[in-house]
Amino acid sequence: MSRTPSLDDWLTTRQPLVLGLFRIVLGLLFASEGAATVFGILDRKASPVGDWPFWYAGVIELVCGVLILLGVATRPAAFLSSGIMAFAYFTEHQKDGLFPLQNGGLAPVLFCWGFLLLVFAGPGALSLAGLTGRETATSPGSHRVTGPSR
Repeated sequence: MSRTPSLDDWLTTRQPLVLGLFRIVLGLLFASEGAATVFGILDRKASPVGDWPFWYAGVIELVCGVLILLGVATRPAAFLSSGIMAFAYFTEHQKDGLFPLQNGGLAPVLFCWGFLLLVFAGPGALSLAGLTGRETATSPGSHRVTGPSR
């Protein structure tokens, strides 16, 4: 008996591609934040070299953003990026209010959680590491959590 594919099946088969596109966009946005901070582009004034924590954060954003964009060392770069965005939120934004809409911290929160997703999901499709076979995303449903066997 043949089964008609459902919308859920169709979406699941495209999960690695969409995850890869998500990684590319997130990496590009993060790298542009870093480049703006370090080099003073995109209508932003450059942070002075060695200025703590902004210049160092800019360098990390630029380097990790490029790694994530390309899909090279995605999980470690995403882990570091998630951490610095959490640091940025709690040290620069939290003091101005509890919620991100109050304190201007919406971008760091979204970056933090987006990168945390990549730590667990991997790079998805379209990664340079995937071409070499060094890093792969988990295939949909390959790590199902199951209850105790009876």
